Amino acid sequence: MADPDRYCQDKAAASGSSFYYSFLFLPAGQRRALTAFYALCRELDDIVDDCRDPQVARLKLAWWNEEIDRLYAGAPRHPVGQALAPFLRTSTIDRAQLQEILDGMAMDLERSAYADFKALQLYCHRVAGVVGQIAAQILGYRQRATHKYAHDLGVALQLTNIIRDVGEDARRGRIYLPRDELAQFGVAPAQILRAQPSPAFRALMEHQWRRAEDYYARAFAALPRADRKSQRAGLAMGAIYRALLREIRRDDFQVLDRRYALTPLRKFWLTARIYLLGRMP
Repeated sequence: MADPDRYCQDKAAASGSSFYYSFLFLPAGQRRALTAFYALCRELDDIVDDCRDPQVARLKLAWWNEEIDRLYAGAPRHPVGQALAPFLRTSTIDRAQLQEILDGMAMDLERSAYADFKALQLYCHRVAGVVGQIAAQILGYRQRATHKYAHDLGVALQLTNIIRDVGEDARRGRIYLPRDELAQFGVAPAQILRAQPSPAFRALMEHQWRRAEDYYARAFAALPRADRKSQRAGLAMGAIYRALLREIRRDDFQVLDRRYALTPLRKFWLTARIYLLGRMP
């Protein structure tokens, strides 16, 4: 049987995610807890991204629903559940929060488009806002406003993912950009599917960029000074993703046929600025 902590570390490292860098300077216990939680999110996300048969994907999500029940009962079977178990015994993370994440992942199996931002907002809340709140709980905080910061930061990260992955998601049959905004800016879904850039598409993406920037600004403004130190992992993640978002904009949103990523060195530097210099993103 795989060592649970090693399994989660390998899962995090294999994804090449920015989460890996934001965890580097954490105390060992928090790093293990966040890595295990991140590995759970990756397991669920990989189901909806990689499983081509929706029925099989639903069965796998149902299995994870049962595994979370086993986790709270103290008898998880999966290495990720086993790695999470020690932390759940002493945390304030409740079953309903993990259910929200599962429900958000299931939305990817139920729909491939969103009529408006209100509909997309629910998806972002479930798959990212709640994730941010759970991460903040693992890190620890004293002020209630930090709960709001964590939620809005999670949504900002998800909106950044949506902007970065427009072309890749379209090739998977999903367009997360709200349909009413596509119509407002005169961009047809077929144009995105065919990876055809245009001034109208750039204007649409500028609109998405402003919304994401607004979420970052709201999140960082909401974080009380008393909790900045404890929440440095989230701030590092915000710094990395906000830098990526701004790089995409500087490059005129060439997201239809290009995958953007910061270099490992830049991710490390942005993380070190938060932890060692106390900088805000």
